[in-house]
Amino acid sequence: MAQYLLNIVQPVGEVPSPEDLEPVMKDLAALNEEMQAAGVWVFAAALHQPDSSTVVRAEGGDVLVTDGPYAEAREFVGGFDLIEVDDLDQALVWAGKLARALGGLPVEVRPVAQAF
Repeated sequence: MAQYLLNIVQPVGEVPSPEDLEPVMKDLAALNEEMQAAGVWVFAAALHQPDSSTVVRAEGGDVLVTDGPYAEAREFVGGFDLIEVDDLDQALVWAGKLARALGGLPVEVRPVAQAF
């Protein structure tokens, strides 16, 4: 079994209204239940917009802390699912279901190199 990170890519900007988000959240909850029932679900989370982030860098003996995203971009990882499946083909099936539940937002599929 291999683990895959399914990154949900969304545009930077206004958060959709609760009325617009409600059906998406319902579809995501159903998909998470389906993943759990299939035994592939490991973990999932939603993330705040990039402007809420803090970047920490080690420079020499100092630690530098700055507000804001690491890089300015038009898109960001807005959430993710970590799944465990036999191979990339199965990961792509689940990523397709996730993209459909999200109304067509892109989903980046990335294999986990090593779990710690």
